[in-house]
Amino acid sequence: MGNHEQLYRLQEEAIRSLYTEVKERARSAAELLPGTPGTLVKRAGTGHEYWYRSFYPVPRKRSEQFVGTVNNAAAYETMRNRIAHSEWTSKQVGALSKLGYIVADKLSAGILVELHNRGVFRAGMVVSGALAYANWLNEFGAVAPTRGAQVHLELARRQPLKLPTAATFASILQTTQLAFTEIQGVSRKKPSTSFAVDGGLTVDLVAPGAIAGEGIAIPELDCHAQTVPFYAYLLEASRPAVILAGGHCIPVMLPDAARMIWYSFYMSARHKDAAAAENELFKGATLAAILIEQNGLVLRESYRGAPRELRNAAHSRLARLEGVLAEHVQVRDEFRKLR
Repeated sequence: MGNHEQLYRLQEEAIRSLYTEVKERARSAAELLPGTPGTLVKRAGTGHEYWYRSFYPVPRKRSEQFVGTVNNAAAYETMRNRIAHSEWTSKQVGALSKLGYIVADKLSAGILVELHNRGVFRAGMVVSGALAYANWLNEFGAVAPTRGAQVHLELARRQPLKLPTAATFASILQTTQLAFTEIQGVSRKKPSTSFAVDGGLTVDLVAPGAIAGEGIAIPELDCHAQTVPFYAYLLEASRPAVILAGGHCIPVMLPDAARMIWYSFYMSARHKDAAAAENELFKGATLAAILIEQNGLVLRESYRGAPRELRNAAHSRLARLEGVLAEHVQVRDEFRKLR
């Protein structure tokens, strides 16, 4: 992206309204059907007939979910309505994808749906990393470049999760019917904090910590997370949102977008890889532009709430931001006030 281009454009109002409708319907559903919507099929056995939902939990793998006996009209009707809702959502998500909304892959969808259905996000788990940025663009109805494939699903936990029912993270992954393996760290003494899913997806568990890369226990999920500095700040004011993935719209928690601005500048200043540093800079600048121009954010208020190290990192990138924000004069002026 050149220095003299708009960082983003807004979707048309009718398209943003469709996204809002999909989001509101997803939030009103108690549980989401995993996999494809599926169809209702009748099976006979032990002298009785039963209804099952036949669907694909993962690509090329058919499964069946018991619904009830043929005489259980309420169970049949409930599942029929859930399938209809799932079909409608899948169709709308496909349309939004063609219109420029960012939709994560089916593997991520399988995991996110199970975590949602288990109440893990309501208990405080947050989707962070590149997917959080991509879906804030969706939430704001903004179209902007996202660099690199979404091959990492990063899940962050700030404090103990108050789960409605006990479950291990491994058992939740197993429920998706995806094949996965733990990724062993550099040292075998350190517990695994990442999982590789067949198909190319990596799931990383992270948590706040003063020293990067340490392992910390998440006893309520019987797993471990890798510590990341300043994640306590990043996750503290996380917000409800949704993620479009596969054919699903999944209610989740995302880090506060304003805090992501300062964390992105911090990562930009720390990255030794020039391309990665530039990517983080554009993410922070794009979120700042959207929040200031569309939401009336006063940058100084957000700036004062950030840790000193993050503020210093932002100052170290101000010269580069001058060029990046050439077409966003109001935003550029907000940053100049921080000098």
